[in-house]
Order: sequence, then C-alpha cells, then structure tokens
Amino acid sequence: VQLQASGGGLVQAGDSLRLSCVASGRTFNNYNMGWFRQGPGKEREFVAVIRGSGGGTSYADSMKGRFTISRDNAKNTVYLQMENLKPEDTAVYYCAAHSGVLLSHNDRLYDYWGQGTLVTVSS
Repeated sequence: VQLQASGGGLVQAGDSLRLSCVASGRTFNNYNMGWFRQGPGKEREFVAVIRGSGGGTSYADSMKGRFTISRDNAKNTVYLQMENLKPEDTAVYYCAAHSGVLLSHNDRLYDYWGQGTLVTVSS
C-alpha cells in the first residue's frame, strides 16, 4: 500500500484544517487507517484510527471533540478534520495502514506509512 498525505499548512490558532491521505496498491477497505503526529522534539503519538469498513473509530483522549477521522472507500481516502487548532498541534502528521482487527493506537502495528504533511499553528 502506498500512502500520500496532504493538506497541511500554516494556520492560526482557532482555525480548522482537513488532512487527506490517498492510498493505492491494495484493497483499501481491508485496512484500518490511522493518523499519527510528531511534534518538534517529541516522539510520534497516536491521533485517531478508523476501521476498514468505516464502522468504528478511536481517538487519543487529548483530541476527542476537536479531531474527526473519516474515510471514503470509493476514493481510497482517509481524512482528518481538525477544529480549533492550537499551537501544540504543530506537528508532522502521518497516515498509516494496518491489516489487523483492532483499532490500534500502537504505531508498531502499522504496516504502511505515508510521508507526512506538516501542520503549523501560530498563536
């Protein structure tokens, strides 16, 4: 599976942004899709995951209510809608795919990764 993330950019605190990740190469709905992020000087952290069918999601506690993950299997695309962005959301955001049954928060279980897209939130 090849993943291509896009949609990052420079925004102000309080703004919204939608990230996209397009997949190619394998049957998209066979994979649970996750978003992770890595801020400056920080370790990579889990953001959200959605089941292959789109029928279940899970979020990091700190992002519940502000971030929404969704997918369009007809377009082989997963999205991350981010609302009320804060400077601490500044990070490179990565999409990733895994073929397991769990809605995993563990990046080591993900098989495929996109290249990342940078989100910078100014105060």
